[in-house]
Amino acid sequence: QVQLVESGGGSVQSGGSLRLSCAASLRFYSSYSMGWFRQAPGKGREGVAVIDGRGVTSYADSVKGRFTISRDNAQNTLYLQMNSLKPEDTAMYNCAADGRRIRTISSMTPDYWGQGTQVTVSS
Repeated sequence: QVQLVESGGGSVQSGGSLRLSCAASLRFYSSYSMGWFRQAPGKGREGVAVIDGRGVTSYADSVKGRFTISRDNAQNTLYLQMNSLKPEDTAMYNCAADGRRIRTISSMTPDYWGQGTQVTVSS
């Protein structure tokens, strides 16, 4: 059974930090491109950050310099370090896995999705 489980969301004041985690029960996890997506009420889904099977990262312009995506292949875990948070970052954040090794935010086509973790940033 393939499963992605996010954790680490919560409520924080503007300027604060959160660290999201995604635990993946995937065979050959290191061969997947992994990413974080988010969706706020009334808005479309937005790609936030991607790290491919080589470890190459890509970010949405809105989070560059503030967010860092990383992965621990030995633990089958994906992370998103979120610093200098803004109210505009408030959204449901979902982890996703793509079976292709080389992907960017533009090319990411997830095969699997997590259930999501809520991030709320107050001013």
